Amino acid sequence: MVDARAIHKHFGTLHVLKGVDLKVDERELVFVIGPSGSGKSTLLRCLNRLEEPSSGSIMVDGIDMLDPRTNINHARRRIGMVFQSFNLYPHMTALGNVMLALRKVAGKSRGEAESLAHAALKRVGLADRADHTPGQLSGGQQQRVAIARSIALEPRVMLFDEPTSALDPELVGSVLEVMRDLRESGMTMIVVSHEMGFARNAADRVVFMDDGLIVEQGPPGAIFENPAHERTRAFIGQIQRH
Repeated sequence: MVDARAIHKHFGTLHVLKGVDLKVDERELVFVIGPSGSGKSTLLRCLNRLEEPSSGSIMVDGIDMLDPRTNINHARRRIGMVFQSFNLYPHMTALGNVMLALRKVAGKSRGEAESLAHAALKRVGLADRADHTPGQLSGGQQQRVAIARSIALEPRVMLFDEPTSALDPELVGSVLEVMRDLRESGMTMIVVSHEMGFARNAADRVVFMDDGLIVEQGPPGAIFENPAHERTRAFIGQIQRH
C-alpha cells in the first residue's frame, strides 16, 4: 500500500530524514515511535507531500507521489491525515466540517455529502453531535470529527500524527477506540504517537526512528520486550520509567 524508498529531507542545512525506507502492507497498522526530533512527523508529511522530500521515491496505492504528472490533490484523497491539532472550522457544525471536505475535495452533491457525513460521524460515535460547533465539543470529540472528515473521503490509507497528544488524558481513550475500530474494519494505518499501550495492543509492527533513520522495526512484543538495538533499548527503558 505504501512503499517509500531512500527518503531524504533537508530543511536548509538540517538533514532531518537520512534515507528512510518504509513499506506498509494493505490492512497493516504500523506504529512509528522515537524521540522528539527523530523525523517521525516529517516522514508522515512526506508521504502525502505536505512536505516535499529532497530525494527518494514514494508509491501509495500504486500512485507515484513524486511524479510531476501526478494530480496531487486527487492522490491525497486516498491518504487521510489526522493531525495533533484538529483544524476544524470553528463557525461550522461537526456535520458542516465533514461535509465541506466531501463537497470541495470529492465534489459530492449537497445531499450526498450530507448523508456520507452523517454516516462518518456515526462511525466515530458522534451521530448525536452533528449540529454542535467545535466550541461545544470536548477535545476528544473534536479529534473524532477530524477523523470523520478524513474517513468520509474513503481513503486507502490513514496517517495519524500525534492524534492524542493535545488531549486531556481522560479523553484519549475515545479517540484510540475509533482508531481500533478503523483497524478492525481493515484500514491501512501509519501512526506516530506516544501511546505505547495502544502500540503494544493494536499495532502489527512498531518502527523505531532516531536521528532521521529507522533504527529497528518488528512486532510490538519484540520491540518492547526484547529490542535488538542499543538506542531502542535506551528509548524503551526511558518511556517505561515514566
